[in-house]
Amino acid sequence: MKKSILFICLTLLLSACSSSQYEPEKQLELAKIHYQMGIDALNKGMLPKAFVELMESDKLQPGQPDVEDALAYAWRLRGNLDKSEYYYKKALAHGSRASTQNNYASLLIQMKKYKKAETLLRKALKDPRYPNQDMLFLNLGDALLGQGLFDDAIAAYRKAKLFRPSDLRAQMKEADAYVQFNRLNYARALYETILRKNKGMRAIAEGLLDVLKKQNDLPAARKMLKTFHQHAASDLDKAWANDELENIR
Repeated sequence: MKKSILFICLTLLLSACSSSQYEPEKQLELAKIHYQMGIDALNKGMLPKAFVELMESDKLQPGQPDVEDALAYAWRLRGNLDKSEYYYKKALAHGSRASTQNNYASLLIQMKKYKKAETLLRKALKDPRYPNQDMLFLNLGDALLGQGLFDDAIAAYRKAKLFRPSDLRAQMKEADAYVQFNRLNYARALYETILRKNKGMRAIAEGLLDVLKKQNDLPAARKMLKTFHQHAASDLDKAWANDELENIR
């Protein structure tokens, strides 16, 4: 099936290249093909190929929000945040959508432009059709936390968990917020609760270890690391636990 789709795409591309100017319908069709090939390259981690296809799509049919959104993401992956922001602004100018608002807000949080991110996220939350409501609330929590609005951030993380109860990110972010605001007992209790159900997850063990070190509860830290070592999923995680145990003797 993949080979046949690729053959069709190549056939359309070759037929279109036979003339220097395409009809508007053909140009739009070509732009869509290049966009799909660009997205496929992005999903496979082929960033240079993704740029080639997405830029060609943008050249054939300027003003496509999906293409500009994808280019913004590609530039972010490449580490050029200013270029990424430029394309997110273009995407929004050509069609305001919750997905682009969420993606742009995520970039703004990385750039520490928290208030601007919050504004975009609250606009996106007005669209109940957007499927990734949990991500909107996770990002909103980050934007609020960046402004020092602790209670509002916690409320946003808890709403995110309601939309996707099986996803641990909301609880992890809540625990980290407690650490940032020096509410170590809350953080410890939450990390311990999560770790009991996910004994081999290193990210949780790392978070709890940080709290235990801050509380100077080294016996509890050693006990936790030994338990984690027994349930660790990989040799690398076991090695991490061993190194940490040696460091806190």
